[in-house]
Amino acid sequence: QVQLVESGGGLVQPGGSLRLSCTASGIQLSEYTVNWFRQTPGKQREMIAQVAGRATKRYADSVEGRFTISRDNAKNTVYLQMNSLKPEDTAVYYCNIRSGCRDYWGQGTQVTVSS
Repeated sequence: QVQLVESGGGLVQPGGSLRLSCTASGIQLSEYTVNWFRQTPGKQREMIAQVAGRATKRYADSVEGRFTISRDNAKNTVYLQMNSLKPEDTAVYYCNIRSGCRDYWGQGTQVTVSS
């Protein structure tokens, strides 16, 4: 059974940093493109970062230069390092993979950026 678990969210002041983790069971994340999404109330889920293969990475314009996605295959985990956080980064963050026709999501982790 495939399971994705996000962790690392919390409350941080503007300008601060957090590192989110997405740990998988039932699959090897290294074999998949892994995406990070975020969602705020009343808005659609937005993809903000993606890692495909060993080192192909993409970022949304809103996070480019501030966020970094990376893999640790030994830990079967994908990270999202978030620096220079802004209040508008406040959201629930989800990791996602697609296997065949099916999307898998974690339960999400809340990130709140506020002074």
